[in-house]
Amino acid sequence: MAVPEPDHPIELLSNLVAPPAEIADGACARIIAGEPSRLVALTDPQSLGAEKFRALVARLESLRQKRELKSILITSAVINEGKSLVAANLAITLVKHFGYKVLLVEGDMHRPTLATLFGWSEMEGIKQWWHSREEDRRIADFICKLDDMPLSFLAAGSGHDQPSQILQSARFAETFLRLVGGFDWVIVDSTPMSPSVDTNLWSRLVDGTLLVVREGVAPIKALKRGVRDLDNPKWLGMVLNEASEFDRVNYTDQYYGVQTKENRPETEKKSKRAL
Repeated sequence: MAVPEPDHPIELLSNLVAPPAEIADGACARIIAGEPSRLVALTDPQSLGAEKFRALVARLESLRQKRELKSILITSAVINEGKSLVAANLAITLVKHFGYKVLLVEGDMHRPTLATLFGWSEMEGIKQWWHSREEDRRIADFICKLDDMPLSFLAAGSGHDQPSQILQSARFAETFLRLVGGFDWVIVDSTPMSPSVDTNLWSRLVDGTLLVVREGVAPIKALKRGVRDLDNPKWLGMVLNEASEFDRVNYTDQYYGVQTKENRPETEKKSKRAL
C-alpha cells in the first residue's frame, strides 16, 4: 500500500478533529417536479420505485449498525445509468420517510444534472466557493434548503475545468469533513467511474460507495475496469436500475417486485451476467 505524502489530504483527514460546519438559515429553493416526475420518493410515495428506495434505506441502516456510515458516494460505470436519480430519491427518502437531516451534494462537476432534475437553472456552488477567498465566503453560503424539509443541497456550480484540483486539495478535504459533521447523512452524486478520476478522489472522502448499474447500458468491460481502478471504494452494494426480471404485483395497494419463472419472457430467462 502506498504511503501518502506528508501534505496529502488523506493523512490530514486522519488526524483532523474539526467542529461541524455551521449551516445558517440561508437560501431556500422549491423543487419543481416535472410531469411525469422521476422523483418518485417525493411525488409518488406509493409506487414500486418509492418502495424500493425505502428498502434501500433499510439496508443502509442495517449496515450502519455494523460500521461507520454517514457519507455515501453514488456512482456508475458510464453515463445514463441513473446515478443522479438514485442519489436524489435516496436523499428525499431519508428525509421524508425517516426524518433525517440530509445534505445532497452535486459532486459530478463535469456533467452536473441534479439542479436540472429539481427544475432549476444553473446555481452557484463548489466551484464558486473554490475561487472565492476563504474569509469572504464559506461553503455554507452556497448551501440551500429544499422545500422546507431538512434536506439541503450543495450544487457543483460553474467554471473551473479541472475539478480534480478541488477534490485532491487539503482545503476541500477539511471543508467536506466539517460538512459531514453537520448532517445525519451526506449523499454525493459523483461522476461515473470511467474515464474521470474524480470518483477515485471522492471515494477517499466518504464512508462508502453505492454502484448504480442500468441494465443494457454499461458495457461489462467498462464496469469491470471502473471497479478495478478505484483504490479504496468501500463498497456498500449495487443498485440495479430498470431490471427486467421483475414483474409488478399489486398487493393491498402496495407494489413489490416479484420474480417469476412461468411468465418470464425467454430473453429474461437467460442467466444474467454478474459483476
